[in-house]
Amino acid sequence: MFLNDRRMPVLASPMRVAQKRKPEPRGKESDVEMKLENIPAVLLVGGKGTRLQAVVSSKPKPLALVGNIPFLELLVMQLRSQGVHRMIMSTGHLADQIEETFGDGRRWNSDIRYSRESQPLGTAGAVKAAEGYLEESADFLVVNGDSFMEIDLLKFLGFHRQHRGVASMAVRKVPDAARYGTVDVDASKRIIGFSEKTGNTSPGMINAGVYLFQRSVLKFIPEGASSLEKDLFPKLLTQGMYALEKDGVFIDIGTPEDYARAQRIYQELYQAAIAAPQLESNERSASGRTAHE
Repeated sequence: MFLNDRRMPVLASPMRVAQKRKPEPRGKESDVEMKLENIPAVLLVGGKGTRLQAVVSSKPKPLALVGNIPFLELLVMQLRSQGVHRMIMSTGHLADQIEETFGDGRRWNSDIRYSRESQPLGTAGAVKAAEGYLEESADFLVVNGDSFMEIDLLKFLGFHRQHRGVASMAVRKVPDAARYGTVDVDASKRIIGFSEKTGNTSPGMINAGVYLFQRSVLKFIPEGASSLEKDLFPKLLTQGMYALEKDGVFIDIGTPEDYARAQRIYQELYQAAIAAPQLESNERSASGRTAHE
């Protein structure tokens, strides 16, 4: 579904988004940057968010306010500030609210379209349902709609192309991996396995919810409901799946506790969303603005 020429009211951002400067040509890297602008992003925003309904009951989870803007707007700003302007929102639960909030995306100088589920399809099923929007793309991004990872998408694309795997995943080392499954990576950064949630409070490498896929991945997803983590990723291990570790701001608003933490670090999230990392020093993460775990 695509809302043609609809301008919908949205909540105003608390500050003006910084004007992105045109980057200077940088040889081969500039070629990758030009390709980044042609890569679409599928945002998975169709889940019910059951654990968060105690504090956000009348809205879909991605529209939960952080500061005074919807959490999903942070993801849209992050993508757009780094040159991604083609977005497909995979909607389901309370889809009308998301579609009315973001419209056709022109407020963010973006092209936003919608792949609405008639029944719950799971994360992989939602990606498969959006296949019609991805026909002209050799690679595409997938982003979880309830988590935020500070990441330089240009470098992520370079990593993806360099390793020539069918899929690349952003991962994050956390001091307490109890509520997450963990990712097992070898010395070449190839993913060799996944461990289910164990409740163990030890440190671990977790899936940060940002992926780059070759379009060929879609043939591994059947029609109907299926999960990225449980159904697709195990199939891709033999095809070549790689992990890029990042150490910036990370938040998953899936629980009331983490939703409250998102409010406390809102300014960090906002600044990370509007940043254009390829224009900044590689030492920015050393300035102290790292994740609060």
